[in-house]
Order: sequence, then C-alpha cells, then structure tokens
Amino acid sequence: MKQIAIIAPTASGKTALSIQLAHQTNSIIVSLDSLSIYKEIDVSSAKPTIEERDGIIHFGIDEIYPDEQFDVIKFIEIYEKAKSFALKHEKNIIIVGGTSFYLKAMIDGISSSPEISESTMRQVSQLTENLAAAYNYLFEIDQEYMRDIKPQDSYRIQKLLSLYLETDKTPTNFFNENPPKSIINKNDIRLFEIVWDRDELRTRIRQRTQKMILLGLLDEVIYLEKKYKRNIVPMGAIGIKETLEYLDGKIDLKTLEDKIAFATNGLAKRQRTFNNGQFEHVFKGNIEELEVEIMRYFNKPLDNIQQ
Repeated sequence: MKQIAIIAPTASGKTALSIQLAHQTNSIIVSLDSLSIYKEIDVSSAKPTIEERDGIIHFGIDEIYPDEQFDVIKFIEIYEKAKSFALKHEKNIIIVGGTSFYLKAMIDGISSSPEISESTMRQVSQLTENLAAAYNYLFEIDQEYMRDIKPQDSYRIQKLLSLYLETDKTPTNFFNENPPKSIINKNDIRLFEIVWDRDELRTRIRQRTQKMILLGLLDEVIYLEKKYKRNIVPMGAIGIKETLEYLDGKIDLKTLEDKIAFATNGLAKRQRTFNNGQFEHVFKGNIEELEVEIMRYFNKPLDNIQQ
C-alpha cells in the first residue's frame, strides 16, 4: 500500500485532482477537512457531491452531525478505519484536505489523554469563563509549556486545564511521561502541495463563493439554524457566519459575497503559512506538475494522465 497527501489552500483544486488520481492509482480518499466531516453541511463546506466523487470511496466526509463534537482523535479513528479498508481491499490512500493541522498531528504524533470526568469539565467551564485568568493560572504552574500557547487559544487552554485538573500533573510533566506516538510514519507517506499565483487563487475563491451562493448556501444555512440554532461550532465557520449576517438583514447580497471571499482569502493565507512552516520534503508545483510526479511515485505510465 502506498499513500500520499495533497495539501494546498482552499479552492486550489485538491478535490478534483484527488478523485482523478484515485481512479488512476487504485486509491481511496481520506478527507481531512473540519467542515466536510459534518453531515448536512454540503454547500458551505464545498465537499464533493456523490456524483463528483465518481464512485471513489471517501472517508472523512459526512461522518458526524453538526451538533456533535470532534477533535484530532476523531480524524485518527477515521484514518485508521480507512487504512484497514485499504489494506483489506489492496488499495492505496490519498489524503486530501485543507485542515493540515490534523495531518501534522498524525505524522508528528499525539500523546494519549486521560478520560476527563464530568466534575472536571464543569470546573474547566467555570474557570475559562475568564480566559485570561485561566491562561495566567496555567502559566504560573508551567511557564515552560505555556510560553508557546497564545492567551487567546481557548481550545488548547481548555484542554491543558482539563489535563492538569484531572491528573494533577503539569502539561510538561504529563507529556514527558506520555510522549507523542506517530500515527503515520513520515517515511511511509509522500507530500505534494498545489501552488497557485495569489491573484489567480483569489479569482478561484471569488468564483467558488459565487457558485456556493447559486447552489443554495442561503437555504442550507436557514435549514441549519432552524434545526440546530446558532450555538454549535459549525455556525461560526466561514460562509455560514456571514450568511447569518445577511439573514439578519445586516448586509446585502453583494456584501455577503465580498465578506465570504475576503474571509476565505485570509484562510488561504493562513493555510499557506502553516504548510510552509510545518512540513518538510514537500513536492510543490502546479496541478499538471503534481500529476506527473504522483504518477511516477505510483509507478504508473505517464500516458495515463488525463488531459
């Protein structure tokens, strides 16, 4: 079994490329995307439709409902399930998605975490009502570890506070005793990144934004709000939160399009920065260059590439 990962900013064409390559290389696809994982969130996630998936088996799409919680552990479970399927059916694996943090975590490894009791969760909830005070509390007990944590990083502060209150061990001590365990050996995967000119990518983002609105973004958000209200995590996602502003009468349709495109451009910039700083030995190029190199890696004749 061979496996690759295709990383790139949003709207780079990762999805279409991965499906095309999956056909040519006898592969399944593992999606690492923090919005496509949800059922019922189709337009705003820009996930491939059933027709677009073209018979290729996908993991990581439509796995949970919007009001369910998930973290990197869920993606590890999805990957392990996909790997078992691939080995059983003699398939290769193509990992694709904009949330490269999960790929990084699986390659570098994560530490096992204890089960957090309900009383600890209640305590953490109370303490993090004042996030700055919670951060300072952790900083006082473990300056070495907390220097690398931003005071605004509510997710990590909650996780580290839960860990300390449950185990009575500082983050440094806990992670020293429980070193990260790699899920994907870095020598067993090849990384490929699609590179676009920034102006061209902005154009693609604008076009995708327009397409989302035409495909029913407004109706989808109306449905999600009616069923789940606004206090679930996905309602703060790009495309959804701006649409809620439109539905509240705060902005017009043109402004909605502009705000979604602007926020998506910001996301693309952050994704590029993360990928450039977190991964080594990445083959970078345009889509055509990636096709050629990936086919070589899978030992497939180059004339198999679809023009």
